[in-house]
Amino acid sequence: MTLYDKIAAGERIGAGEAAHLLAEGDLLQLGRLADERRCALHPGNTATFQIDRNINYTNICECRCRFCAFFREAGAPDAYLLSVEEVLAKTDEAVRLGATQVMLQGGLHPGLGLEYFEELFRAIKQKFPVIIHSLSPPEVQHLARRTGFGLKELLQRLRAAGLDSMPGGGAEILSDRVRREISPHKISSAQWLAVMEAAHAIGMHTTATMMIGSVETIDERARHLELVRSLQDRTGGFRAFIPWTFKPGNSDLEPAAEVSAFDYLRLLAVARIYLDNIPNIQGSWLTQGRDVGQVCLYFGANDLGSIMLEENVVAAAGARNSITEQEMVALIRGAGRVPKQRNTRYEIVKEYPGPAET
Repeated sequence: MTLYDKIAAGERIGAGEAAHLLAEGDLLQLGRLADERRCALHPGNTATFQIDRNINYTNICECRCRFCAFFREAGAPDAYLLSVEEVLAKTDEAVRLGATQVMLQGGLHPGLGLEYFEELFRAIKQKFPVIIHSLSPPEVQHLARRTGFGLKELLQRLRAAGLDSMPGGGAEILSDRVRREISPHKISSAQWLAVMEAAHAIGMHTTATMMIGSVETIDERARHLELVRSLQDRTGGFRAFIPWTFKPGNSDLEPAAEVSAFDYLRLLAVARIYLDNIPNIQGSWLTQGRDVGQVCLYFGANDLGSIMLEENVVAAAGARNSITEQEMVALIRGAGRVPKQRNTRYEIVKEYPGPAET
């Protein structure tokens, strides 16, 4: 039995087999097999997306990651911290434009305590019927260190204030060798996993992410997938896996080699095959552009993320892709799929005519 036969039979593959596929797997074979896995998990030929707003409440960060073009030192002329009122104004605009989610993420601000976030989340929940999907594991670890709270206690405080769900930012590659080179002041792989496990333990669902194209090896990519799948086996708390590519513009980090669209699609397909316990795989039109984003729907992705009413971090690196609701619907229809708008919990909130109905 070949490795492709094993996958077609629905058997689980190991990290070494995933590394082999990432290095030299047949792209079209992988796409076909990944699409079969997608169809089994998501019958009905649909593809989903959501409308949300990424609100970066501050760009002040003491982490100084080499791959980040967004952060500023506290004394920089363009450093900022949004007030609660400014965040509420951005949320109000987002909700009026159809957003069902706000994602608040920022730098590791040396002066921000838990009270800022509790006040912010409570104010949002009091005014708007929106899901708060916010604070990455590095931000949570930063708050835990500043407050002295344990991870579960801290997350319970944040959830009581209104935090519904947590994004997987800060994962990059779950290899401490890579992290020492690209983000030496950020949390370790074990700490990222610990935050996620603590969130899952209190019943909070999260997403897992992966940034490829910095200095990692193929084996380190496979190890990242292995760590995510292992945690999901224990907790079941990841809703989705979201891979994206490093954009070197305006940052201090030069990638070892540029990630091609073929590399990205191969990674996406292997992720769908390997992560057999995570229900949703998201394709990144934001970093790949619309055309490759559309092709993602043939390589295991069942979701294209958000139309993003606002996005600043990737844009700071020079990737300024944007899309409207109507354009996203047309993109999905163009791939022969039925577009549906979802919320953070992957509940369908709006349906559109499929390709044959237009």
